Amino acid sequence: MTETPLNGEYDDWLDSIEGGEGYYLKCDGGHGWLPPRRVCPDCGSRDLHDEPLPDSGDIVTHTTVAVATPQFKDDAPYVTAIADFGPVSITGLVRGVDPEDVSIGDVVGIEVGERETTGDRAVVFRPR
Repeated sequence: MTETPLNGEYDDWLDSIEGGEGYYLKCDGGHGWLPPRRVCPDCGSRDLHDEPLPDSGDIVTHTTVAVATPQFKDDAPYVTAIADFGPVSITGLVRGVDPEDVSIGDVVGIEVGERETTGDRAVVFRPR
């Protein structure tokens, strides 16, 4: 038996961000997760419901990639960061700021952009 890939749910989530209606999944225990989650890994709850994603998040860690693999060569240099948006942590590309100016604690908004090399959609953070 073959399972249906969950990329459609990820694409739907990206569509929600593009439409200004980003969301995360929350269980009754207050834990937050990103789709395509089916079960809360903290408490095991299967009762997950959509909650609006906060308008901004705080960068908690980041790294600058100066020499990229061939699949991302046209993107370099680029910054990949993890930002906390309320109860969820999201990984994305930081744009709109010099890579050397990105700092832990920077407040960012979330949007969807494209990878320069592949044209694939990607989560993008921009300074607020």
